[in-house]
Amino acid sequence: MSADSWKLTLPCTRDEAEAIDAADDLAIEAVIMTTEEIEDDREHWRLDAYFEAEPDAATIAAIRALVPSAGDHPATVEHVPAQDWVTMSQAGLAPLSVGRFFVHTGDESVPEGLRGFHIPAGRAFGTGHHETTSGCLAMLDGMAGEVVTNAIDVGTGTGLLAFAARHLWPDSKVVATDIDPIAIDVTAENAAINGVDGVELIVADGALAEPIMAASPYDLVIANILAGPLISMAPELAAIAGPEATLVLAGLLETQRADVVAAYEACGCMLETVDRRGDWSVLRLRAGRERFVPNGPFDPKGRDGWALDI
Repeated sequence: MSADSWKLTLPCTRDEAEAIDAADDLAIEAVIMTTEEIEDDREHWRLDAYFEAEPDAATIAAIRALVPSAGDHPATVEHVPAQDWVTMSQAGLAPLSVGRFFVHTGDESVPEGLRGFHIPAGRAFGTGHHETTSGCLAMLDGMAGEVVTNAIDVGTGTGLLAFAARHLWPDSKVVATDIDPIAIDVTAENAAINGVDGVELIVADGALAEPIMAASPYDLVIANILAGPLISMAPELAAIAGPEATLVLAGLLETQRADVVAAYEACGCMLETVDRRGDWSVLRLRAGRERFVPNGPFDPKGRDGWALDI
């Protein structure tokens, strides 16, 4: 969002923030972010909603309805000059060390022995700092001794997880795909910045694109998206996974875990481990011994917004 934009801010609680994060479709033309104001305090959170135009009274009322705890607290609406709000939100993040990876948005030096990834604050989500992305990095790092020959990162965002897979398995084929062309452009830029080559980039809605299907089966499927789309996409993600492939899924709250696991169990996958990080969970599942073949049409319900790598 490089043009002028508008930001609306209201206080909220953690329960309200979780409900917003878990919603499949809020039917509000805005990008909504929730932030913990005081560590481990359920009552002091903040909602920021970003708009391309100044929100009218009806839109403000719709946002306010998401956070009843705000009561009569005045909604702060401010004009944001021509700046990238994603860049603004990500700028100044502290470097992150996860396993053998060091992720930074600035010019920090990479500690000896770690693989550094410089992911500048920019137009796509996925700097590694959210629990879902850092949890995926940790999950992949723990798999370093396993054999992976064909990996795919669905909803790649900045490309970070695809880059990590490429580093851990340098002889493997790695595909990074996203529904958002901007995310694929950003991934290409980040690959150049970090000296990562050999990652195939595909703009696609989920795993249904012909190039993705043609390159299957994959022995590693990574999808850090959202719970609703993960559930909706379970048959197609299971369909591109090879026998006994590993699936690393993230972007879901712990309260959503059972529903996500059930969707993949219905496709022959079994839960192996869970990495719980605050309110979020990262899942590692194992595909069945025989490759899953869908017996019905794919259901697109719940896929709206899946490209947001939170």
